[in-house]
Amino acid sequence: MHRVYSLLVNNDPGVLSRISGLFSRRGYSIDSITAGVTADVRFTRITIVASGDELILAQIEKQVRKLEDVIEIKVLDPNASVCRELAMVKVRADVKQRSEIISIADIFRAKIVDVEQESLMIELTGNQSKLEAFLKLLDGYEILELARTGITGLSRGSKDVTYIE
Repeated sequence: MHRVYSLLVNNDPGVLSRISGLFSRRGYSIDSITAGVTADVRFTRITIVASGDELILAQIEKQVRKLEDVIEIKVLDPNASVCRELAMVKVRADVKQRSEIISIADIFRAKIVDVEQESLMIELTGNQSKLEAFLKLLDGYEILELARTGITGLSRGSKDVTYIE
């Protein structure tokens, strides 16, 4: 099973390294990790997706919570949160294939962000299953390059927002 953790941490040098170091020292696996500064530049939001059994996932939460720079940790319940991932896909496309690939991109509400003589670059945002379905439809085409951001997410509503003075 996997779990999505949303961490609010101090925006200090080395915080991401200390958090990922905790995982490696304990032998825990990180499936995905994203980080970015929040609306308040003093803080960074880190989203971690980890896998394991219930005992391991509970232990991860306890260990991360103990870290000095961690202000808050939330488990993002799939029914009470919104999680997204960004993928950029560069596909080889001659003139004939271009319209076929654009049609597939349109179905998924993806954006064509670059067009060259022999390739298209497509940007797609969505949940993991949407990205996987899109990539599966591109199976017959040559993917030249693929970059994925990993999952990021927030809980729905405003009742569990953390306010810091």
